Amino acid sequence: MMRFILHLKPGGKMPYFIVTYDVSEERVNKVRKILKKYLMWVQNSVFEGELSDAKLQKCFNELLRVIDKEEDSVYFYRLENQIGYEKRILGVEKELTDNIV
Repeated sequence: MMRFILHLKPGGKMPYFIVTYDVSEERVNKVRKILKKYLMWVQNSVFEGELSDAKLQKCFNELLRVIDKEEDSVYFYRLENQIGYEKRILGVEKELTDNIV
């Protein structure tokens, strides 16, 4: 089953981020816990949501204390203009209640 979700946010005050990560198994839970404080967990190794510049910097700082920069990677995709974007979901959509820390 494919779900089609169109998000319309007038003005979009803060940038919207999609974050993916590939980290060593021994650090994956720490990275996930950090990202859950700032963003919605939408799928294994994928988070999304709005972040102010200050919260983005705090998130970066916390992640840099945990990841191994020679082995791990965390990608932040920034959408500056979120007046309209589209998300298509194939299969099961994660419940937002899975995001509670």
